[in-house]
Amino acid sequence: MNTTLSAPSPKTPKRRGSTRRRAPSHIPPVQSQETHDAALHAIRNFLKGRTSYDAFPVSFRLIVLDTKLNVKKALQCLLLNGVVSAPLWNSEKSKFAGMLTVLDIIHLIQYYYDTANYEAAAADVETFRLESIRDIEKSLGVATPPMLAEHPNSTLYKAARVLIQTHARRLPLLDYDTETGHELIVSVLTQYRLLKFISINCTREIQQLHLSLRKLKIGTYVSSTPPPQNPENPETQNPYYPIATATLDTPVFDVVHMFSERAISAVPIIDQDGVVVNLYETVDVITLVRLGAYQSLDLTISEALNQRSPDFPGVVICTAGDSLGTLLELIKKRRVHRLVVVEGEVSLCSDYTFTMSIITLQEEEKKGGKKGRLLGIITLSDVLRYVIGEVGIGESVEEIAALSAAPGTPLSPDVIS
Repeated sequence: MNTTLSAPSPKTPKRRGSTRRRAPSHIPPVQSQETHDAALHAIRNFLKGRTSYDAFPVSFRLIVLDTKLNVKKALQCLLLNGVVSAPLWNSEKSKFAGMLTVLDIIHLIQYYYDTANYEAAAADVETFRLESIRDIEKSLGVATPPMLAEHPNSTLYKAARVLIQTHARRLPLLDYDTETGHELIVSVLTQYRLLKFISINCTREIQQLHLSLRKLKIGTYVSSTPPPQNPENPETQNPYYPIATATLDTPVFDVVHMFSERAISAVPIIDQDGVVVNLYETVDVITLVRLGAYQSLDLTISEALNQRSPDFPGVVICTAGDSLGTLLELIKKRRVHRLVVVEGEVSLCSDYTFTMSIITLQEEEKKGGKKGRLLGIITLSDVLRYVIGEVGIGESVEEIAALSAAPGTPLSPDVIS
């Protein structure tokens, strides 16, 4: 019996699965209204699971002013500490007494210009106490700021809704002493800190907010249909209605009147062609007052700007085509409180790259670029109102206070600076 022996076939080794990570796809995601809305919904849910305490920086200081302090010393305290607002404390009642803001000083300036001369104003401001400021506001017929506050453990979503409904730019956070029952001022939550907290912790969602600011109707824009002309109402003759504007030749006090009457904090400065050349802010007025130059309010804007601090950060401009995501990316990188919308080319953003046309007027000048005509202005209030959603018609603060959510998982210690 003949048998044929064949060589054994070699064993084929099994291939191990690759442990290399695949490179991410460079195909940009589909940009649609649905993805944009889903990102907004995710941000709101995130805020419902975080407390106001989560937004606190690792280290911070809090300036609190006694209501018995006179205005001049209070103003010096604000300027020396580099802040524009501070909580007020009634030491007699051991109770929170509201907030002192730059707008309160603006109201005081207008009151003195309407009712007294420079000598009387300069003498009276030496003894005028903070506790009397609300009486000044009543005499001027301007709205008194609401006395609202929240607990540090309330959700950020709830705090944001209160900010939106009351049109406030900041919200005091109060706790209570368990032994005495007295109020304790813990901190103040500002619109900027809240939006920066979102921009740092919701990076993926922000990249989906690709729709333009103009399309989302964020901000106030020059109306294409101005109101009918009325000689008795100067506002109807404003070609940039409903935005308050001024020129370099406008007296400072005229702008102060705009600040007080409209409860705004900045006015775009334009030339005869409507091109934005600068921005005059309430803090600029305070700089004049700090120097004791109450009579300087008769200066022109051009003369007043020459006294502006050399470390002024600049006027931030953008185009109506910039995206909401681009704006939030900017807030993460630099302190900004408003943006002036000017004519310009649309800047596009992808899922992983933001092409930012949001710069300052000063940077544009250095590049040799052309300044743009005024189209609108965007404040942090506008941004927060859109991101959080409008408060429902007829919804009260008590109904907002009913909003609650369990705190989420702790955040990394470097989530906010």
